[in-house]
Amino acid sequence: MFTLHAVQAQFGDSLILEFGTPAQRRYVLIDGGPPDTYVNDLDAALQSIVQTGKLDLVILSHVDRDHVYGLLDLLAALEQDDANGDPRRIAIKELWHNSFQKSLDTDGLITQRMQMVMAMAGSASVAMPLAADAFFGVQEGHRLRVLAKKLKLPVNNGFQDDLVLLETATQPITVGKLTLRVVGPNQANLDELRDDWLDWLADAEEADPATLANSDTSVPNLSSIVLLAECDGKTILLTGDARSDHIYNGLESAGLLTNGKLHIDVLKMPHHGSNRNMTAKFLKAVTADTYVISADGKNANPDYDTLKWIVETASEAGRQIEIVVTNTTQATKEIKQSHKPADYGYTLTVKPKADHSIAVQLS
Repeated sequence: MFTLHAVQAQFGDSLILEFGTPAQRRYVLIDGGPPDTYVNDLDAALQSIVQTGKLDLVILSHVDRDHVYGLLDLLAALEQDDANGDPRRIAIKELWHNSFQKSLDTDGLITQRMQMVMAMAGSASVAMPLAADAFFGVQEGHRLRVLAKKLKLPVNNGFQDDLVLLETATQPITVGKLTLRVVGPNQANLDELRDDWLDWLADAEEADPATLANSDTSVPNLSSIVLLAECDGKTILLTGDARSDHIYNGLESAGLLTNGKLHIDVLKMPHHGSNRNMTAKFLKAVTADTYVISADGKNANPDYDTLKWIVETASEAGRQIEIVVTNTTQATKEIKQSHKPADYGYTLTVKPKADHSIAVQLS
């Protein structure tokens, strides 16, 4: 059996992989969503889905607040269980998490300069929510590490230099029947993203208060762990918020492309369907039967352009596809109007409002 559960994470991500056999089910949790996700949905989803009470692995794809916060709440709940002398509500075997300091900020320069930019914006009463989310996400990623240490959870066990990279995971990693192939980031991605951050900081530091907010729309990405998960001959590409060119280069470097292309069963769309992270060219090269998007319309995610590219590239190739979303948004309404499902050969499935998650069953 192999099932992907997309938890209601509003504008963030939280996913549960269920695999194994009906008699011996196993689970991996990827990301925890933004504030309130754990209390409102993730805790209930874990109680309902994780029948064994054990997680073989918890993965934080990257340290954005809309991915890390629910994991902080989960680990804090386990710490409270320990303090009360109660059995832990769920057992966690290990954690994968690339810290910002280890991956992009080895000399601490980016964090220091980010703090100065945020202070400058604050003194000028300029709102920079995207930059703030990145800045506070870095801090919360560090807090996750502290909690993991208190709970005696191994972090990045077996990975050289404490980093989950394509270069440090040259062989697939097996968890029971599940195989995880690390596709990204690679060292070239990290070097490029570090340069992006330094360039962005230089521009932001030189901006006057009147134009400082414009810098917020171009905040660089953080480095996401990208994985190809396989079980029972079925595949899921887990992308975090990675850029499509980084994902493609990682697939190529890992030797997973054939004539420059790859078909998978499920593609978890990066960055909640943002068109900043996606191109039609990528969607022609990396195709899927099912596309999963976790978003609620915040920051216009998913973008209409992204949905249009998914639908049109599949239709042009004569492929019947399903798009699974956690929430109805303006873009999902628009795509159904402009590209009728019956005309373009796709179905759009929305998580029922009352449910804490939606399941995509592969086997």
